Amino acid sequence: MRSIVSLFVVYFFWQVSAAAQETGCWNIFRGNQHLTGLSQVACPAQPKLLWTFETGDMIKSSPVVCSNKMVVTSTNGTVYCLSMDGKLLWKFETPNSIEASALILDNRVYVGNLDGTFYALDLGSGKKLWEYKTENQIIGSANWWKSGNSTFLLVGSYDYYLHCVDAATGKVKWKYESDNFINGAAAVHHGKAIFGGCDGFLHVVDIATGQADEKINVATYVAGSVALENRVAFVGDYDGCFSRVEIQDGKIAWKWKDEKVHLPFIASPALAGNRVVTASHDKNVYCFDKNSGKLLWSYNTGNRVEASPVVAGKQALVANMRGDLILLDLADGKAAWKYEIGSAIISNPALADGKFVLGASDGVVYCFGK
Repeated sequence: MRSIVSLFVVYFFWQVSAAAQETGCWNIFRGNQHLTGLSQVACPAQPKLLWTFETGDMIKSSPVVCSNKMVVTSTNGTVYCLSMDGKLLWKFETPNSIEASALILDNRVYVGNLDGTFYALDLGSGKKLWEYKTENQIIGSANWWKSGNSTFLLVGSYDYYLHCVDAATGKVKWKYESDNFINGAAAVHHGKAIFGGCDGFLHVVDIATGQADEKINVATYVAGSVALENRVAFVGDYDGCFSRVEIQDGKIAWKWKDEKVHLPFIASPALAGNRVVTASHDKNVYCFDKNSGKLLWSYNTGNRVEASPVVAGKQALVANMRGDLILLDLADGKAAWKYEIGSAIISNPALADGKFVLGASDGVVYCFGK
């Protein structure tokens, strides 16, 4: 009996770690390829503001952290690389606004801007290695998939295409056409890229071939990214519905909607254990049982929420459009800590090494920790 329990414990922790970030590295805007928003790094009990850094304009992207470096973009078209104590290491200027979060992978930085150019930069120096052109603006982060000795990047564009690009060369491998703009990032699992878009479908694309495996009608408009666990996707839409989608069957297992208020889910959900946490323009953070769809708790933040929640330990870290940062207890949704920045926060924080960093509409990067 003891051996069976031990195997279960090992399996449980393998599943949790597989969907969480690498320790000390939050290299994509939701922390991992599955886009679960789950951190292995717990927040300090009462975080303190450690430092700030001013960029030249609004920050709509989420910072990313790896190799003791933080990368954040600004709507002034600049990519900034900072040390973890807030010192500027380098910056790279592009000719158009950047709203997309960067990806740090294999000592490179990958990011797109609003003229549709996708850049590869050296993480150490900021030197441009290559650029790739799409036909319209890039809003979402890139994701990646490794096959043998090759690494492929997946990035969506308002040209309706999901682009698969060789990470080493910037050469296109294939383009998959959706039916409308692609806002969010594609989640990646077992050789499949899974994303929603303005066409209201959840697309499941084989990364090896660029061909669609499934095209599931879930909504009229999906603005955010899905959170993926095995063959199950969790997704919110612009009509105010939040759904669990069984990808293999192409079916919606459950759907939740407030019948009195039909405001959109812009935020991407976070997964932890049997819970899924998301947030809405109706000012609320919601926590559901991921299996049944039962609403476990909700918390009214006092203003619209577009920033995606992040789960860290036994807490959920959330931010709203008034500039409030809030740590909520994952068990019951009660607030354990609040901090007022005073400027709208659109993107989620990055967590690493006992700290979290985020950007706000005032163009300032904030770092919190002990």
